[in-house]
Amino acid sequence: MARVLVTGGAGFIGSAIVEELVAQEHEVRVLDNFATGKRDNLDRVRGSIRLMEGDIRDPVTVRLAMSDIDFVLHQAALSSVARSVVDPVTTAEVNIQGTLNLLMAARDARVRRVVFAGSSSVYGDNPQLPKREDAQPMPRSPYAITKLAGEHYCRVFHQLYGLETVVLRYFNVFGPRQRPDSQYAAVIPKFIDAALHGQRPVIYGDGKQSRDFTYVSNVVQANLLACEAAEAPGEVLNIACGSRISLRALLDLLSEHTGNGVAPEYAAARPGDVRHTLADISKAERILGYRPHVDMGEGLRRTVEWHRGRLSFAGISHASAPGASA
Repeated sequence: MARVLVTGGAGFIGSAIVEELVAQEHEVRVLDNFATGKRDNLDRVRGSIRLMEGDIRDPVTVRLAMSDIDFVLHQAALSSVARSVVDPVTTAEVNIQGTLNLLMAARDARVRRVVFAGSSSVYGDNPQLPKREDAQPMPRSPYAITKLAGEHYCRVFHQLYGLETVVLRYFNVFGPRQRPDSQYAAVIPKFIDAALHGQRPVIYGDGKQSRDFTYVSNVVQANLLACEAAEAPGEVLNIACGSRISLRALLDLLSEHTGNGVAPEYAAARPGDVRHTLADISKAERILGYRPHVDMGEGLRRTVEWHRGRLSFAGISHASAPGASA
């Protein structure tokens, strides 16, 4: 049994990691300031974890959270490209200074390993497909810059101080608990929510842009593997499915799962968005033994069912008839 700190553990990805750690009977500590995380995400494990409410921008809080910890799974971040365009300063404070605070505390506490939640956004305008970890980063948004800075800090702390660090570059993660009700919400929960309400989702751009969508349990698997893989320290690894789908095709697929054929509205492309993402995951397969066990279709089915349950629990009716819109 290991002692694991999950920063951002009340968030969408973080809470999924926490549940799996608890299921494997690890001792779990969660640090979250609930700026974007939700307390109810931890309802299933509330009695099995130690929950600390605090901000990674506060070095004292981070040092307290790091006491007697073996592994750190660093998920805490302001994770929206659009939000970073509007407020680059706060994004940098959380994602860069917060990560530096965490690495300093981990070094001083002599933790065994830090796993950092990176982002495929660092590839930005690099046209190479599929994206390989040795491709030149060409970030297009303040958010992507902060994630690239976090990667560099992880590499330097490994080289200078001997702190074992692993960077996982997530590609477009989706799944249960990813909320649709923020102006910065990701595309899949927004599309699902619109379809279940018989509303027209908004596609920013022409809908031909494509993404390597990755179901959240695949990301959970990667984090746990990264804690123990002997060759992982110092490495940067893509975590994805290794396939892509356009936003327009995604909407058609969701129409099948929801039973609602809802035509989209189109709006101008958003600043900072990249055109295509597609990962080469061979390095993660080799170093971690990573395999994406849940594919896009099954992941969408599970996610739609979660959203149906969320609406039913809230007593909100949703459209169910095919062809509910023009």
